[in-house]
Amino acid sequence: MPRVRILQLLVSPVHRLAGRPGDGPPELPPGERVTRAEVRAGLGIVGDRYFDQAAHRDASVTLMAAERLSPPYPADLLLTRRNVLLSGVDIDACVGATVVLDCGYGAVELEVRRAARPCAWMDVTLGPGAQRFLRGGGGVRCRPLTDGVLAVGPAEFGIRHPGPGA
Repeated sequence: MPRVRILQLLVSPVHRLAGRPGDGPPELPPGERVTRAEVRAGLGIVGDRYFDQAAHRDASVTLMAAERLSPPYPADLLLTRRNVLLSGVDIDACVGATVVLDCGYGAVELEVRRAARPCAWMDVTLGPGAQRFLRGGGGVRCRPLTDGVLAVGPAEFGIRHPGPGA
């Protein structure tokens, strides 16, 4: 399996980007960016706002490629509100596939369900033009198929089942 790097992990207990983007982002609590995150099959990331939420079980974990952001925008999960920031893989090309991330604590399988489309908040949190810039590259929403732990640092990446057109 090829090597990738998990640059950041975000576990946010509440949905922070609500309301109108024109009102500006609310102050974010400290401690949402973590070095390890526990994943549960079919439920999501323990402690995250989408964990065990029926409406989000098929898309409870979000992954994004740092290369898609930088430049011109900062590669920062506090601004994009995705869960996992990866380097070394075009994760947006994996929609429909089952991918594997192994940080040394056992492989975590994720079914890449759909694109995580950028919203108008991206223009507020990242900077003007970010929503348009990230179309087709705003990350992906996944359903976890196995329990495991993700950690900041090097990881093995693989595609267990390729998506359509692969």
